[in-house]
Amino acid sequence: MPVKDTAGRIVRDHRFRFLLVGGINTAFGFLVFVVLDLTLGRALDNAGLRVVASIATLLIAHAIASLLAFALYRRFVFRVTGNVLIDFLRFESVYAVPLAINILVLPVLVAVGIPRIAAQGCIIVVTTLFSYFGHRFFSFRRADASEPARDPLAEAFAHDRREAASNAPSEDGR
Repeated sequence: MPVKDTAGRIVRDHRFRFLLVGGINTAFGFLVFVVLDLTLGRALDNAGLRVVASIATLLIAHAIASLLAFALYRRFVFRVTGNVLIDFLRFESVYAVPLAINILVLPVLVAVGIPRIAAQGCIIVVTTLFSYFGHRFFSFRRADASEPARDPLAEAFAHDRREAASNAPSEDGR
């Protein structure tokens, strides 16, 4: 019985779920990166576009992996509901910092002779902690699990919709 209780507590802990989903998503994203590097990256390298190869490979892999990451983090890690678009914008804003670091550092590491796949592996290790804290305290933050979060961005959108509706002409034309 204590083992079952302990296992249940571990699975309910968002940190464990973050590591599990993050590990799955990191492996998936890295696999996509490797496939892109071995295809598109090599083609661009052969065309003399080494920096473009690094950035194109990175951006395409990011776009594919971040969609999976968003769905898994939202549903299984932080278990939130609410406006999907707002959550996605917040999610991507957190990912923008590690992505920017990656865009700057990856070509430099490749230029100094580190193979692109190894360089990307090193960068992933560094940016993972930033992603956890950003998603935990910003992307999927809720004031209380029993009530929707107070979200200034969502409130601004709602205010704009209410204002537009109040300024719209009525059915009788006034």
